[in-house]
Amino acid sequence: MRLSQMLFVTLREDPAEAEIPSHKLLLRAGYIRRIGSGIYAYLPLMWRVLQKVSQIVREEMNAAGAQECLLPQLQPSELWKESGRWETYTKAEGIMFSLIDRQERELGLGPTHEEVITTVAKDMIRSYRQLPVNLYQIQTKFRDEIRPRFGLMRGREFIMKDAYSFNEDEASLQKSYEAMDRAYRNIISRCGLAYRAVEADSGAIGGSASQEFMILAEAGEDEVLYTEDGKYAANIEKAVSLPKDLEISPFTAYEKKETPDSNTIEKVCQSLQCSPTNIVKNVLYEAVYDNGKTVLILVSIRGDQEVNEVKLNNELVKLAPQYQASTLLALSVPDENAQKKWANKPLPLGYISPSLEDDYIASGESIEGQFLRIVDQTAVDLENFVTGANETNYHVIGANWGQEFQLPKLVSDIRTAMVGDRSVHDPSQILASARGIEVGHIFQLGTKYSQAMGATFTDENGAEKPIVMGCYGVGVSRLAQASVEQSYDKDGIIWPVAITPYHAIIIVPNIKDKNQMEVAQNLYNQLNKIGVETLLDDRDERAGVKFKDADLIGIPYRVVTGRSLKAGKVEVVTRQTKESQEIEVTNLVETLKNWLKNIKSS
Repeated sequence: MRLSQMLFVTLREDPAEAEIPSHKLLLRAGYIRRIGSGIYAYLPLMWRVLQKVSQIVREEMNAAGAQECLLPQLQPSELWKESGRWETYTKAEGIMFSLIDRQERELGLGPTHEEVITTVAKDMIRSYRQLPVNLYQIQTKFRDEIRPRFGLMRGREFIMKDAYSFNEDEASLQKSYEAMDRAYRNIISRCGLAYRAVEADSGAIGGSASQEFMILAEAGEDEVLYTEDGKYAANIEKAVSLPKDLEISPFTAYEKKETPDSNTIEKVCQSLQCSPTNIVKNVLYEAVYDNGKTVLILVSIRGDQEVNEVKLNNELVKLAPQYQASTLLALSVPDENAQKKWANKPLPLGYISPSLEDDYIASGESIEGQFLRIVDQTAVDLENFVTGANETNYHVIGANWGQEFQLPKLVSDIRTAMVGDRSVHDPSQILASARGIEVGHIFQLGTKYSQAMGATFTDENGAEKPIVMGCYGVGVSRLAQASVEQSYDKDGIIWPVAITPYHAIIIVPNIKDKNQMEVAQNLYNQLNKIGVETLLDDRDERAGVKFKDADLIGIPYRVVTGRSLKAGKVEVVTRQTKESQEIEVTNLVETLKNWLKNIKSS
């Protein structure tokens, strides 16, 4: 492609709305243009990148035995109500665009396709002889993000590959899951990116197990905790660990103590001269279920620990049937306005104990009249601990479970694992932290959707059973931007060869020089002919402008038909290393061909 004929506009300054380097560079280099909040046009250079990523994804999925299809983006609400996720996606998480058509039918724009693909399986799969099967698509998805940001990282419209496996049993599902795990590792490696596969929370998708694939980058939204031995890595939402050792309590007898202005752990420790590991901290949450029921939760946790709200949310979703509900709509720490809706009297915030009386809750049809009390495992083994006295400016010391306080029946791991904690698999391994960008997520769904939607098959004994499912997603457009976030410098993007829009760019410093143009044109034709995808910068611009643009757009090799032509040579600059060398014009085509071949085979 000749740049003089391409829709190609670069910017010298960072756009005001761009926050992270990759977003700034993709805008500045003319890869994307913002159309609206979280909505971007993929311009010619970007579309070539996306096609290359898609092709790698397609090849690896096909190699794993998956079959490509295309599913509708418009999805009837009935399917989502059947699975039980309509309320979750339109209200709780609120990420689905929903609409009413002219026949007054409710529809959603697909943020994901579990319901649609399960319906297809329900209609078409009858026997175990048809299993296993894996279907995938590469398609645009829509999500109504609360705060679209970072360009293609968190947009409201994006390109994704999603695959769904249908299996006879858990053993078969495990094989499909492992095949997808290998395929995902191959995809990211072939794209030339450094990544880490980590244990993850399944969220609204559900299922028994899931794994995320994180591109390592400082601007990553996710924090990954891992061990140096390579045997453990998890998203912080899912991570588990052994907390730091607790200190022996300095208190031996139960006593109520005045602790003025001590409504934080730090202040309590200063007032009572104790360690935060000696304290039972009690945190109040308000949960709203999809049937309108509000439940107040009192979480007891060791003073040096923090509540992991994703883990807590998951625990509360499991308890939904207990409150005649199916899912959780909202979870929050209630502010003063929220407390006014259900509190009979002012709460002793900062001084709450595990035995805060239920009579703080006003009765009402939509309010559960008792606190749901949950204790984190870190607080269970504490002895002679400090906690609130349910009275402002007072704490109790020397308290024990089974004596002054009843241990809550619900014991769970709801703490946030932290850097410096010991690993569960090997206590000698200490958790370290890295930032990551999630580009892939694979799930073992089990029978969550097939049971809800009646997707069954007949096994070899003639018994009817629910199909066992898995689902597997890769963000194609997100992966492309994550590549930029991982590889750039002060001058611009540095594309990996596998997904670069072009392999080489030939720059003609002076388009009025007949020899420069003739050599450039010949090299351009020869390189493209042998599969070295090449741009020709034949614009009537200063050489310095062309060099800056070449660095900005990140093409791996820059060929300059300049002064060295007098000696029968061209200058070749490698974008990644900035290394410059002069190569005989007659050897240039074969040299670039071999360089690319060596990179692809390494």
